[in-house]
Amino acid sequence: MNTDIIQIWHGNIAADSANYQDYRRVLDIAEQTHAGKMKIDLLHKRYVEVHGRLRYLLAGILNEAPEKIRIAKAEHGKPYLIDAPELAFNLSHSASAMVVAVGWNCRLGVDVEYCKPRTGLSGLVDKCFAEEESAYWHKLADDRKVAGFYRFWTRKEAFVKATGRGIGLGLNQCVVNPESQREFLRVPAEYGPASTWHALDVALGQDICSALVTDKNVAGVRIMELARRI
Repeated sequence: MNTDIIQIWHGNIAADSANYQDYRRVLDIAEQTHAGKMKIDLLHKRYVEVHGRLRYLLAGILNEAPEKIRIAKAEHGKPYLIDAPELAFNLSHSASAMVVAVGWNCRLGVDVEYCKPRTGLSGLVDKCFAEEESAYWHKLADDRKVAGFYRFWTRKEAFVKATGRGIGLGLNQCVVNPESQREFLRVPAEYGPASTWHALDVALGQDICSALVTDKNVAGVRIMELARRI
């Protein structure tokens, strides 16, 4: 296995009853308890399926039973593998789309969003984007603003997830280079030089925007479809 390549697994969330018990069975007590508190049936089934499929994926990589995968959370809530901390992973899902990024000896984050028009984009940009990003976005033609927004947004979300801090870090604290959106202009000093971090588009299809951010110079990214249980 080439540990210099980051794997991106993607799939659609069915959120039905076909494999529900199979997915639920492999969750640990904390995951089952969290799922049990979700009163909206669709959200409950999505949670069980997403985290069950994550466990089956990690089990295949580690050659371990999915229910025996020990997942803990760091100080700010980012999950990691107790028995294989060198294997970094990150999960994102939006409506029926899910993405899992897996890499070795690095920090990484992934985000996926459906690129749909929404009200108040300008306000979000002014609140969450840095000055350079905001100026660039406001100059875009109207028919490019939705896609442009999500390209920035997914990179920012992926970065704060890679650090483990999440959105509480402040999306305006990581600044994507508008002229070269694989790069960052600024990140908080505690996460090293901005040049350490790299942002990549993850091509998953029309109307879906996804980005990977990592602090590793990777040899490549391999995108694969995440199979469902049968």
